[in-house]
Amino acid sequence: MPRADDTIEPFRSAVPDVELAALRARLASTRWPEAETVDDWSQGVPLAVLRDLCRTWAEHYDWRAGERRLNAVPQFRTTVDGLGIHFVHARSPHEGALPLVLTNGWPGSVFEFLRVIEPLTHPEAHGGSARDAFHVVCPTLPGYGFSDKPGQAGWGIERIADAWLTLMQRLGYPRFGAQGSDWGASITTVMARRAPERLTGIHLMPPLVAPDPATFDDLTDAERSALAALEHAASWEDGYSAEQSTKPQTIGYALTDSPAALCAWIAEKYASWADGGLDAIDRDVLLDTVTLYWLTATGASSARLYWQSIREVQNWFSPAPDAASPTAPGLDRPVPVPAPARVSLPAPVSVPTGCSVFPAETIRPSRRWAETMFTDIRWWGEPARGGHFPALEQPELFVTELRGFFRRVR
Repeated sequence: MPRADDTIEPFRSAVPDVELAALRARLASTRWPEAETVDDWSQGVPLAVLRDLCRTWAEHYDWRAGERRLNAVPQFRTTVDGLGIHFVHARSPHEGALPLVLTNGWPGSVFEFLRVIEPLTHPEAHGGSARDAFHVVCPTLPGYGFSDKPGQAGWGIERIADAWLTLMQRLGYPRFGAQGSDWGASITTVMARRAPERLTGIHLMPPLVAPDPATFDDLTDAERSALAALEHAASWEDGYSAEQSTKPQTIGYALTDSPAALCAWIAEKYASWADGGLDAIDRDVLLDTVTLYWLTATGASSARLYWQSIREVQNWFSPAPDAASPTAPGLDRPVPVPAPARVSLPAPVSVPTGCSVFPAETIRPSRRWAETMFTDIRWWGEPARGGHFPALEQPELFVTELRGFFRRVR
């Protein structure tokens, strides 16, 4: 009989050995360019760094160990809006546990959350109490990992938010909390706008809001630093975004055909965005994610989310083009914060909101900037360590921030 569209089926990763052998063969036959002409990362990933990382990938890395870590948590697949969605669903044994959907972004994966699932579902064994318990759901974005790849345009952040709302309802969670970073922050914000009655609260790492021009004559040092970080990113770090948001198919050929290209493309962002650079990320953990992108051939399909939605999201955290630009410390000219063509800004978010701004994150809004969009901020955290991948870089701080906020809204 044909399978019902709302069927939920267990899933386990079981990559054939032949695919792992083919990956090693491709790595061994990589055609390398000459070395960069500088002694730093300003031209991209240095040749020596990438050759060493790919050598480790080919000769020492064990996908089977990563696969066992992944298969140790309950995984499933279901069809939502015509697309197969992979997700982790780890239930807590505690009565009254709060359902919580966690959403990552690019170049992340479900591997980001493996170290926080147990503390969230069994808090009493990890410095918390039963009242901190969550039922954890980690969906994989369309076109990423073990989720299906959309065959047509249209799977932007709004459609994904609707899919997550459907998924949580299907799992028996009419009301739940949500947390997100990177694309996950955007998707979580959209869920709060589209179905505020279903959200107990949302937690964003960080909230995506524009610097408030009304503050430009009275900026704090932290706000000036945040504006300078946006300028630096626009000048030196956003090449990946420009390519993925305009020509994802073109870069997709390299990301799907060359494991070395895929490794460089992803490793560069971990190096730029993690607190402490590439050395802050365990090499096997990094290669778990890179290998997942390779084995699922999702270099192009994951990049297309930028083509679908990045202009909308950039509009959220870019000041209006006619706003007076402040001068940041150490700069002798106004900060040219990227400002795409303005569309109507979305309505403010009234759902109780928690925000955590990690020090190595590129987008670091102040609370007063965030309050222009999120009208009920119940938690504002500024942890001492961490960057763009908080659940991976600082799992204990990630859990602490979540617990602190959701204790206030359960």
